[in-house]
Amino acid sequence: MMNKTAVIGFLGTTLDNGFNDKRWQRWRPTVSLGLHDELLVDELHILYSKRDKRLFKIIVDDVAQVSPNTTVIGHHVALSSPWDFADVYAELYDFAAGFDFQDNTDYLLHLTTGTHVAQICWFLLVEAGFIPADLIQTSPCPRPDQADPQGRYQVIDLDVSRYDGLRERFEAEKQQHWQTLQANLVTQNAAYQKLISDIEKVATRSTAPILLMGATGAGKSQLAGQIYALKKAKASSTQGKNTLEQFIEVNCATLRGDTAMSVLFGHVKGAFTGAATSRDGLLKSADGGLLFLDEIGELGLDEQAMLLTALEEQRFYPLGSDTPISVSFQLMAGTNKDLRQAVANGEFRADLFARLNTWTFFLPSLKDRLEDLPANIDYELARLGSEQQQQYRFTPEARQLYEAFAMSADATWQGNFRDLTASMIRLTTLAESKVIRNDDVQAEIERLTHLWELPDSLNGSNSLSKKSATLDSETIEQGSHNVLRQYLDEETLATIDPFDAVQLAYVIEVCISYKNQAAAGRYLYANSRDKLKSPNDSDRLRKYLMKFGLRFDELKR
Repeated sequence: MMNKTAVIGFLGTTLDNGFNDKRWQRWRPTVSLGLHDELLVDELHILYSKRDKRLFKIIVDDVAQVSPNTTVIGHHVALSSPWDFADVYAELYDFAAGFDFQDNTDYLLHLTTGTHVAQICWFLLVEAGFIPADLIQTSPCPRPDQADPQGRYQVIDLDVSRYDGLRERFEAEKQQHWQTLQANLVTQNAAYQKLISDIEKVATRSTAPILLMGATGAGKSQLAGQIYALKKAKASSTQGKNTLEQFIEVNCATLRGDTAMSVLFGHVKGAFTGAATSRDGLLKSADGGLLFLDEIGELGLDEQAMLLTALEEQRFYPLGSDTPISVSFQLMAGTNKDLRQAVANGEFRADLFARLNTWTFFLPSLKDRLEDLPANIDYELARLGSEQQQQYRFTPEARQLYEAFAMSADATWQGNFRDLTASMIRLTTLAESKVIRNDDVQAEIERLTHLWELPDSLNGSNSLSKKSATLDSETIEQGSHNVLRQYLDEETLATIDPFDAVQLAYVIEVCISYKNQAAAGRYLYANSRDKLKSPNDSDRLRKYLMKFGLRFDELKR
């Protein structure tokens, strides 16, 4: 009795897509498996996410039409990130471990569908013997002008020596990506590759604090998450169990006063007004795990002192408590400030900086890695396509136009990779037929240019500037006092010189016109920013307002 044939593969969210009758006029890899007379598939196992349930049902019905004797079996998979090697490998390993492989069945693993990450993980599982299968690769007709739903297929036996080249290719991919920080890294910059290599060594060999310094949007939070995943995987593989617990992340720029103390160190009931119940702080939550303090330069000096004690003595006192809490956690910190300058300015404790400075890494901005732009554009296209079940592409002319602008002096990339991600989201959303054309790129260039330019542009369009130019000094002074009276008492107002009053009133009006402090700071300090070693417009604006007892979030909008 002949063995049955079973094929296992992912649902092709892009290549298998199609809901109207036109789908039969083009090649779809999963459906094509049932169109070959010499390939009789008895069972077709399709892995798909719940959000693709509708497409899966269409494929089941279509396979039934072309190959009635094929039984289609669906398997739900939940990939938090289809581009994360560790996550995909773990999910597919669990699938293989729970699959009931039969001795009377010949298995084929369909490599055509799924991300390249999934393809590599499939290969590794087959090569390691976890899946007793050969590989099958399907492809469309070589002539794009001919509609051929059947296409072609090729079965690959990994034991055949002539596929040694393919084996070497996948092995190289495995060495580059598997359990390394390279998993989600897209770079051709030699200096950055060396930096990541050094961070990887530190992450797997040391438990000392790691400090990531770099501009906003340079990827500090993303890298911190990858470091945690790497440390966790390393601990699990070397010690036989996971000894690194949860990953706790907090943005210190959002913490102020008693709130900062309470969030970080917790408090007991009645510690301050409004403390109706006790609260565990994030340091306690991070016990046994990794704590990432983003924008640590924004922490107050009191919080810095308590954090230092927690690091050195592995204990701290919650707010209002006389009983210490013992903790043991690994610390990572990120900042867009130069903490060396902050120490010199008295804004950051020298002893805490010394404790953090065992491993300090400076992350480059996008402007310092322009050679990585093409690869990151491809990465974003693939990521967005996977998320939205679409296949996006540029026309060659549009791609050339976008890259030329993106790598020119006109592209400032103030938000670094966040700006690039947002740009690609806009382009893919607005593109007709999923193809990004010249007009789309030109409109996006105009959007980016407008976003990056100062509100007070050279054509004098800012209403505040035009209004001020036509007012006499008495009107200006009166207008300034009208603005300031909304925020300052009469006693304080009487002590402010006319010069400071005009300046402060103008700053307040600018703050009111912007949604956040960072954007207002970029406008107000636009010309002096480049003269500073470590510009932080938001912090400069915050300190200026503090001189008058004001806070950005208290100004009316």
